[in-house]
Formats: sequence, structure tokens, C-alpha cells
Amino acid sequence: MTARRKLLGQALKGRLTKVPMSEPEPNAAVLAELKALRDRVPQLTGTLVASSDGLLVAHDLPEHLEPSTMAAMAASQLALSHRLATTAHGGGFHEVVVRGTGGHVVVYAAGWTSLTVLASAEVNVGRLHLESRPVARAIADHLAVSDEDQPTNTH
Repeated sequence: MTARRKLLGQALKGRLTKVPMSEPEPNAAVLAELKALRDRVPQLTGTLVASSDGLLVAHDLPEHLEPSTMAAMAASQLALSHRLATTAHGGGFHEVVVRGTGGHVVVYAAGWTSLTVLASAEVNVGRLHLESRPVARAIADHLAVSDEDQPTNTH
């Protein structure tokens, strides 16, 4: 069973049984990538990795933000941006930048997940991209390896 299917199964189980569930155990390598990114770009206010269907994978968010809600919104933004990019240009999606009065939200494609980065209004967006794009690729690689390590059910 892949990690993605396991997460989805856990999420559905929680909805159907109405039993409170804790968040899935985050991947240590993914968390290390998020922490290192935050250390390199001091204007970051938070980071999040979510599956394309809105399940939380890992996060380093401030306490006032609900991680599961942010994961769902990141997945919605990813889906809409992907659809817009493929409709307009027929190609894939890489990233989208939302610039607000209080700062930036950037969503990067990262394999079957997305990396969402929150930054203050003072951040140098070019530097943010320079540091975040390789992290998105590394996260995709870490999670691809995690999927390969999972035993598959061959019933």
C-alpha cells in the first residue's frame, strides 16, 4: 500500500467512524527540508506539504493557522492552477504566487504533493523561488522513495 493510499484510508476511516484522529506521522526527511528552508529564508512565516487531494503530509506553520485547513486550500489552489496552466498552454503546472497585503503564499508542485510557502511582504520573491524550488523537488524525491518502500498488496 502506498503512503498516499494509507493516508487517504486513514482520513476516510476518521470521517466514517467519527473517531478523533491524530495527524499522520510526518516524514522526518520532509520536516528537515522544511526547517532548512525556513532557516535559509528568514522572512518565511510557515511551510506546508499537502497531497494533491488535500491531506496534510507535514507542516511548519504558526500556531494560529490550522494545518488541515491550509492543506485543503493548498490542494484547491494546486488543482485550479494546474487546470489553468494546462488549458492556457497545454503544459504542466510548476508554481503559483499569491501576493496579498500581508505577504505572499506560494504553492509549488512537488510530485503527488505540493509545497506551500508563506512569507512576509518584505521577502525577496526571487530569493524565495531560488531556495524553494529545489526543496519542492527534494520533497517529491523523498516521498517517491517513501512510496517505493511501502509493501504492495497483491490480492
